[in-house]
Amino acid sequence: MALTKNERRIRIKNRIRKVVSGTEARPRLAVYRSNKEIYAQIVDDVSGKTISAASSRDKDISSAKATKSEVAKLVGKALGEKALKAGVETIAFDRGGYLYHGRIKSLADGAREAGLKF
Repeated sequence: MALTKNERRIRIKNRIRKVVSGTEARPRLAVYRSNKEIYAQIVDDVSGKTISAASSRDKDISSAKATKSEVAKLVGKALGEKALKAGVETIAFDRGGYLYHGRIKSLADGAREAGLKF
């Protein structure tokens, strides 16, 4: 039987998570994308703590009238700035089973512009 889109994404996500893990020195940038919104957080998997997070539902970002890709770039920039304030410079990027394309790529580009190293 064929897999649904979500089942396929979850399989890919699990395959990625076998390899990508966040440490204190190099935390993981995890991304979740819904049809309307995009969420990202920087996670230290060893201690199980979220270092910083940003989403398209934040007040300064949600007030911006822009396309979903432009909003994703703003989320990446906001997350990168928060991460730099928290002392994080290098990260491992976890695309969450989504293709590195469109909004996911825009978020990554925004985080790079803010000064994060992948």
